[in-house]
Amino acid sequence: MAMGADLIATGHYARVRHTDNGVQLLRGVDPSKDQSYFLHRLTQEQISRVIFPVGDIHKTEVRRIADQIKLPNAKKKDSTGICFIGERPFREFLNRYLPTHPGPIRIPDGTVVGEHIGLSFYTLGQRKGIGVGGRHDSTGEPWFVAKKDLATNTLWICQGHDHPWLLAYELKAVHPSWVSGEAPNLDAPLTVKTRYRQPDDPCHLDYASEKSFTLSFDKPQWAATPGQSAVLYQGDVCLGGGFINEVKH
Repeated sequence: MAMGADLIATGHYARVRHTDNGVQLLRGVDPSKDQSYFLHRLTQEQISRVIFPVGDIHKTEVRRIADQIKLPNAKKKDSTGICFIGERPFREFLNRYLPTHPGPIRIPDGTVVGEHIGLSFYTLGQRKGIGVGGRHDSTGEPWFVAKKDLATNTLWICQGHDHPWLLAYELKAVHPSWVSGEAPNLDAPLTVKTRYRQPDDPCHLDYASEKSFTLSFDKPQWAATPGQSAVLYQGDVCLGGGFINEVKH
């Protein structure tokens, strides 16, 4: 805008709707590519000056158009890498910037079952790459990262997708940002998405201030992770959200 442009166009799969009460941020029509989750911190001023040309069409149609006008990347495979970093192993990328700091891997009864390379290299809910194989006294279900104890440099893991340590019934989020400029009403029917590509679920907004808000769920959220975004929706409208700070199991 500093260069004198009236609008800016991006390739995000999202939509903008102008109403008498302001501008709304909507999900993209292609549910498999919707990126409104990443845009939830945009303000009214920012959204009013942006357009999303591909937000109203499906990815297959985008590819068809690209092929029709002979764009060189029309048939390029979808990227699964880190934005602006590209296709490379995530752990390999982190290794360039973060030192390894090995510590114990423990299971719920406190038993040490292995050694991790550094807590920064793991995320809650992670299943692959933990380095813990089958145990003769286990149920045979897969192991998941459940907790990271920074004070003791301990990685806690649990067994089974629905282990209580992985299920959150309440969360607190900080640094809220609302697209409309105001928090939703406490009695509003809302859904929440606590990680990208995870279907959003009904939630209750129990408290909201300028600094934080709290949510509770009838259906527990799986592996809700501090530092990730909790983004609220009303139908297709993305209302905004905040960064998960505390989780109650």
